[in-house]
Amino acid sequence: MSSTPTATTPRVVIFGLGGTIAMSSDNGGAVVPALSTRQLVDAVPGLAAAAVDIEVVDFRRRPGASLTFADLTELATAATEALAAGAAGAVVSQGTDTIEETAYLLDLLHHRPEPIVVTGAMRNPTLAGADGAANLLAAVHAAAAPAARDQGCLVVLADEIHAARWVTKSHSTSGATFRSLDTGPLGYVVEGTARMLAGVPHRLTVPAPTRQATVGLHTTTLDDDPTVLGAISTRVDGLVVAAFGVGHVPEPLVGTLTTLAARVPVVLASRTPAGPTLTRTYGFPGSEQDLIARGLIPAGWLHPYKARILLRALLAAEAGREHIVAAITTAGGLADPTAWPWPAVSDQQPETATVDWKMSTTDA
Repeated sequence: MSSTPTATTPRVVIFGLGGTIAMSSDNGGAVVPALSTRQLVDAVPGLAAAAVDIEVVDFRRRPGASLTFADLTELATAATEALAAGAAGAVVSQGTDTIEETAYLLDLLHHRPEPIVVTGAMRNPTLAGADGAANLLAAVHAAAAPAARDQGCLVVLADEIHAARWVTKSHSTSGATFRSLDTGPLGYVVEGTARMLAGVPHRLTVPAPTRQATVGLHTTTLDDDPTVLGAISTRVDGLVVAAFGVGHVPEPLVGTLTTLAARVPVVLASRTPAGPTLTRTYGFPGSEQDLIARGLIPAGWLHPYKARILLRALLAAEAGREHIVAAITTAGGLADPTAWPWPAVSDQQPETATVDWKMSTTDA
């Protein structure tokens, strides 16, 4: 669906995954993913006049909450093939429940310069003021824009352009839910044009997965019971701890985390919506200095949801200890970007580290 294609007309491939943007009422009035990607595209006012050649792929039809790493890995491969074949960009429409995680995984797996733009809707098509069509149109404009190249995966809703690595869903129902709390948006879609006001400082990508990995996420709470943490610690290949404030946990958890960090990678993030973990300010048992000395990896500015995505992607790529520590600290802004263990943008599969995780914690 576009104006007549010419040699200079950019082509954008839209991959539909389902979600609120593609939902319709069943007989009981509740909405479920039912609309095809073609139906979504055909219902967007102004898309035919956007001077973009549109290709549609009905990739999945699922709620955002039911998407998997396997779905996203397959999608990343399909998007790469489409971009390598000449598409200017790709758009992914999906449920907003998991966009802050799926977009980041796509960002990590996407090695090409063309943008992948993720969008969705907060109000389904049966409601007055449904936002899906406007978001899809803005996403297409962003995906076709030369200014969006070399930015990895972007998230576009409410005419705002966000970097996948920073964006988060901040409200359960608001149409203005997506925010980059530490940085603000990279730009805006204005009058059908993507206006980029900033850019990501460097691309961070990982190799494609070669195995399955299980990574847990434990959010610390007041008077946290260490038996809860202990129950999951024997069943994971890695763990992210969403700690208090700048990286603190209740003292009773320290022993369990020390034992676990000697066996698998444990990342120390903050459950606070914005701001970083620290590394050298507090020194009490369960403080950030204490936990880092026990082998936990500081996440810096990396949100715990993103940290879990990154750690699972690293383990799935069979990365060893040295590469995991370098990747987490670099992604969190605690290390120079040159410490990233793989080329920033490359179609080559780098060799994985061969270092066993079971090393002295002083090596971290």
